[in-house]
Amino acid sequence: MKKIPTGIKSFSKLREENYYFVDKTLMIKDFLERGSEVTLVTRPRRFGKTINMSMMSEFFDITKDSKEIFKGTKIMDTPYASKINQYPTIFISFADAKENKETIVMYIKTQLQNEYIRYHFIFNQLNELEQNDYLYILDGLKNKNNGILNDVDNAIIFLMRCLKRYYGKDVMLFIDEYDTPFIEAKTGNFYQELKGSLATLLRSSLKNSEALKYAFITGIQRVAKENIFSDLNNLVVCDVTDQRYAAYFGFDSDETKKLLEYYGLQLNDEVKEMYDGYHISNRDIYNPWSLLNYVDTKELTSYWVNTSANTMIKDGIKKSSRDFKEQYKELIENGYLDTEVNLQTSFYEVESTPTLWGLFVNAGYLTVDQVIDLMDSYYRIRIPNEEVKKEFKNITDYYLSLEDGQLNRLMRYLRYEQADKFIKEYKDILMIPSYHDLEKENSYHMMMLGMCLCLDKDYEIISNREVGKGRDDLILKAKDEKRTSFVLEFKYLREDKKELEKALDDLSNKAIQQIKENKYDYGLKGKVIYIGLAHHGKDVSIKWENKR
Repeated sequence: MKKIPTGIKSFSKLREENYYFVDKTLMIKDFLERGSEVTLVTRPRRFGKTINMSMMSEFFDITKDSKEIFKGTKIMDTPYASKINQYPTIFISFADAKENKETIVMYIKTQLQNEYIRYHFIFNQLNELEQNDYLYILDGLKNKNNGILNDVDNAIIFLMRCLKRYYGKDVMLFIDEYDTPFIEAKTGNFYQELKGSLATLLRSSLKNSEALKYAFITGIQRVAKENIFSDLNNLVVCDVTDQRYAAYFGFDSDETKKLLEYYGLQLNDEVKEMYDGYHISNRDIYNPWSLLNYVDTKELTSYWVNTSANTMIKDGIKKSSRDFKEQYKELIENGYLDTEVNLQTSFYEVESTPTLWGLFVNAGYLTVDQVIDLMDSYYRIRIPNEEVKKEFKNITDYYLSLEDGQLNRLMRYLRYEQADKFIKEYKDILMIPSYHDLEKENSYHMMMLGMCLCLDKDYEIISNREVGKGRDDLILKAKDEKRTSFVLEFKYLREDKKELEKALDDLSNKAIQQIKENKYDYGLKGKVIYIGLAHHGKDVSIKWENKR
């Protein structure tokens, strides 16, 4: 039985140590046939970017003999097998360049130093000027704890020049998760201190190097404003809507089915609901990280890993415009949203509703379900699966200034018809000091819609639609007639009243009466519970009544 390759980042280790292997080596063929000088592929975290970059590096690296680890792979049955180990190759990953500025700088310098050590023998015949540059870069690499990259911002381009002169061949350059330090710097509030030298390090190797054969770069977003990719004549950017390289990141249905069956599991509806649902171009794709963890533990649960993109999304939601908030509400109500999505500019460079939705998609929280108008960047987006939906609930908690899991508890009490606990939890939420926008019915309605993220697997959510003789606030229609359905009506007392408790009590009774008179329960089968909620700021009266 082959070992499960959860978290394995080295292609040679994957192949040499009897791990389960999904053959993506035809990516090398596509890469060579396209011949693009610089290729940027954007994908969410944990979609196999690092292992693919390691694979490419192992294949081309002139210092290695990789025939054994590629033996039996698809690329070796093509004419491009002759290209194995034929190019000087630089492979740098910024995937773990995280936390504070000093740690990020130390990590990047270590990555650069590893390549310099690996190629130490090529620096023996430098002229005097080159020797000065070399020693300056070495001093910078040695000084890992100084928190700056200015002293190594020419390290890649200098290494490329030396490699070309030594081998007489252009260099293959692979940079994995190039935008991780940019995102970490932005969320850590040291972006201005790091962006210039980091951009120079990358830009100089891509734009100014006559030693470059091809460069392949991965990340979750395109960093547009720092001019890393500007003025490149042969740049290819492949986002999640692009068919190029779509087959190589993540597992398709056949690959998933074979993986699960190998370990005695089945690709059933429950697995699909939990982990399926991503669309890369026109392909149905599974997140490999989650699948491998499921294979390992046999537990059908969430294996989502939060990154700095999660922090950026939360911050973005807090600062978002009314337009975004209305669209967010529509997404939760309908399960999808038709909107402009900017996938080509990072949110932290241009803060707007389209770039924030772009961050949601690029980070894997949403997937593009349909391209409505490519020229206008107008897409249908949706939450891909139950695993991501669980994380979406946490984001909604944050958006509503609630504690993690608070909406889940509220949902549980409703679902199991624990009226007293539901009412207490609801009142506790209203008492949170930071709970915002308590001026109209819509704010309470939004909280309940957030809760519905926890319910839509078992309930059809009907909100603000014509039902019976009027327009309902919120109906939870059980998909299984054996379950209870719920009809909720929200009311808000605008003026102050001397006898506030009685006024709210009367208003909640009025809400129940409105449900009955307007027949909001029309078409609901089985047991139905009416819930009337009357609010005034943080005060609330809730009536809970079984349909007779």
